Parts: sequence; structure tokens; C-alpha cells
Amino acid sequence: MSRGSTLRGMSDVQTDLFGSPPGGSPERHRLFFAVMPDENARHCISRVAGLVEQQHADIHPRWIRAERYHATLNFLGEFPMYPEDIVRKARAAGENLQASAFSWTLDYVASFRGHQPPCVLRSTVVPKSFMTLWQSLNTALVYAGLQRHVDHQFTPHVTLAYGRRELPGVTPITPFTWHVERVVLIHNAIGQGGYQLLGSWPLST
Repeated sequence: MSRGSTLRGMSDVQTDLFGSPPGGSPERHRLFFAVMPDENARHCISRVAGLVEQQHADIHPRWIRAERYHATLNFLGEFPMYPEDIVRKARAAGENLQASAFSWTLDYVASFRGHQPPCVLRSTVVPKSFMTLWQSLNTALVYAGLQRHVDHQFTPHVTLAYGRRELPGVTPITPFTWHVERVVLIHNAIGQGGYQLLGSWPLST
């Protein structure tokens, strides 16, 4: 797919005069940049989720569907209506993003603290290229006029589930490598089904 194009079948949301999709609007819209796994990496993530389910059923997790696996690069926010202006600027940031593809090796599962603690897949070593990608996206967001939406911290991870309690500790897994080759812009209309991909931009090789 060419840089800046929208995935087939995932075109712009048609909105009414109030900026909401016709036929009624979900109460909240989330918008974020992310990297999403290819088929091989998604299979590996699903396998890890299955192992965690076998070993830690006592946390009573609510599992993320495999088609929603991703690592968030920047959370642009949650909005009461579809944020057309922010989407337009975010797409401009995607067009101007300059970063290289890289490999990311994930090797352990742990929990973040919080309400319904997320069970997450992480890496002992975060590739320098991953941090460079995040910084480059922040720069592109500033140039696109979205400086208020720049994240100031970044902890690369893939959420597997939300539990009623935290995992008892770090759980090592057999390492696998995910080849990160593109960045996507995702719209999530809460309670309305799957993610909508608003844009996809390949990283240079």
C-alpha cells in the first residue's frame, strides 16, 4: 500500500452536520497511532496469550481479540464526536513521518498496575529504532499542529488482557521477533465493534 493511503474498505467516516456518523453516534471515539503485527507475529502473540491463560487463570482475564493486537505509539485522545480536524492533521503527520523498519523481540509477560490491571507482553531490550520511531512521530505531530496531543512517555508493549488482579510477577516466554514495517492510525468507536484503520504508512527499509 502506498504511503498515506487508506486501507481498502476502510475509507473515511461519512459524518453528519454535527461531526457524527449517520445513524447515531457512539458516546466516545478513541484515536491513536500504533504498530500492528503481521500474521506470524499475531500467531505468536496468540500463543503467548494461551500459555498465560493456562498458567494464570486465577487473574480472571478479559482477553483482547487477536485482530486488535497492537502496540500504541501515540494516544491522541478520546472524544465525544468523531474528531475530523484531528484526523486530518494526524494523517498529515503520518504522511510526513520519517523512520525505518526494525525488528522487535518480545520475551516476557507482566502486569501494569491499575484498575483491571493490563496483562502485557514486553521486551527486555527495546530497540533504539523503536524509540526513534516514537520520537519521529512526536516531531511529525508537532509540525501537523497536534503538539497538545504529543505523548511524553513511551513504554512499548502489547496488551493481552485485563485482569481482576495483577500477575504474581514477570513470566518469561520463548522469545519471538516481530518485524515492524508500518505505522497505522486507528479509530475506535467504543462499543461499535472492530477498529477502523484511517491510514497506513510503510517504514523505510
